[in-house]
Amino acid sequence: QVQLRESGGGLVQAGGSLRLTCTTSGRTYAMGWFRQAPGKERVFVAAITWTGVTANYPDSVKGRFTISRDNADNTVYLQMNSLKPEDTGVYYCAAAEVLLRFSATASAVESYDYWGQGTQVTVSL
Repeated sequence: QVQLRESGGGLVQAGGSLRLTCTTSGRTYAMGWFRQAPGKERVFVAAITWTGVTANYPDSVKGRFTISRDNADNTVYLQMNSLKPEDTGVYYCAAAEVLLRFSATASAVESYDYWGQGTQVTVSL
């Protein structure tokens, strides 16, 4: 069983930056970040393979967000720059035991086996 814990959320003005951290309790194949706004579905934000070599982002955050990992510390980061009000939501860290065809499947909620409790990010005008 893998346990995930997110931290680093908060309130920031538009144009600002935040770095989210996810610590894990076990080995995982791939890690992802998702965002959920009130009353909306959980949406894909970023994912990274076990090696950290390959990352995947939707167009909405490409060039602004960067996912990285430190396997020695079982930690995954999400650096968020140039934040916009539409980035507001609860950010969830997710882990997958096995994730085949990473580029095609990393963005799907159902690809992940474990989820954290989430951390709130609020971007104000």
